[in-house]
Amino acid sequence: MSSSRVEQLHHSVSAARECGVVSIPQRRGSVGRRYGLRVTTFAVIGSGWRAQMFLKVARELGTFHCEGVVVRTPRRLDAPTFTSLDACLREGRPDFVLTATPRTVTPHVIAEAVDRGLPVLAETPPAPDLAGLRALWSAVGDSGLVQVAEQYLMMPSHAARAAVVAAGTIGTPTQVQVSSTQQYHAVALIRGLLAAGRGPVTVRATRFSAPLMQPLSRTGWTDDEEAHPATTTIATLDFGDGRSGLYDFTDQQTRNQLRFRRLTVRGSAGELHNDEVVRMTGPRSLVRTPLMRRQTGYDLDLIGYDTEHISLGSEVLYRNPYPGRRWMDDEIAMATLLERTANWVRGDGPEPYPLAEGVQDQQIALAIEESADSDTTVTTSREAWS
Repeated sequence: MSSSRVEQLHHSVSAARECGVVSIPQRRGSVGRRYGLRVTTFAVIGSGWRAQMFLKVARELGTFHCEGVVVRTPRRLDAPTFTSLDACLREGRPDFVLTATPRTVTPHVIAEAVDRGLPVLAETPPAPDLAGLRALWSAVGDSGLVQVAEQYLMMPSHAARAAVVAAGTIGTPTQVQVSSTQQYHAVALIRGLLAAGRGPVTVRATRFSAPLMQPLSRTGWTDDEEAHPATTTIATLDFGDGRSGLYDFTDQQTRNQLRFRRLTVRGSAGELHNDEVVRMTGPRSLVRTPLMRRQTGYDLDLIGYDTEHISLGSEVLYRNPYPGRRWMDDEIAMATLLERTANWVRGDGPEPYPLAEGVQDQQIALAIEESADSDTTVTTSREAWS
């Protein structure tokens, strides 16, 4: 993308920021309207499960207003619907566009929004394959207008763990092991906790198949008591400079409560394993300290069910920024991501998760699959976003 085109895009964004908030038709009864808070407007492309989760969280925050949802076929949603982005833009000028579309469609809708000067928050992954990642970066990488909706490190438990690592409590992080979530999400956790950057990574992966019950799906209980073949993929990731990752994922593990979630960060002076830290606090003084979540609503705690904070000993690592909403961790992370995106488009905060990070996550995730498919070691190439 030429420098003149980039300047035009940024000029369009500035114009949108100047006029988008002043003339917002705010939702009746919203927190923003009642308390005079600044409201951020957005449009959604897609109407699946993830899109509706973002709409729910945005509505409950009260400081966001959805100007429209772009869908292929008209349907009833809690926002106006349009069959194209241009039709949506004729009715309003959102501060940013949220894409929640299939991965094969996402690169096109990102480019479409950027071409109209709109900042984008794109659901993961931003493209389905390496060729798609390269084409997407070539089209919009220099625009500075695209963020990726990678929210895992914004979840309370992961945010608290990241705070432990960033404080140097276990020394220099050297290895991260993740067994909980899939592909690019797990890679984002590994890279983020290691501060690994975007250089080449050497991957060795293998797969195993074994029977496993699947009692839960996205829609709830399956009531299926039979075990079915499930594939486990295990991969080692070598980032260089003594930093490595271990990826361990079984089909449907994200929702299958018959498999424990595991996250370990090994450091030069200790280790974090799930919700416990071991370290030395002085000569011949090995100490194990749990990460404790202050969860209200149990027994005779009548405050109501909610997450308050997560602490390590007397130090509070993480405070829930949305007390009283009774949100699950994923909703807290989504709200955090939306608010960071709002700050970014207004120029009041850093990028929440730049496109370069999202495409690097996906590139490594693709290398894991390639290595397992071919039963060979794969080293990722250094790309334009590196």
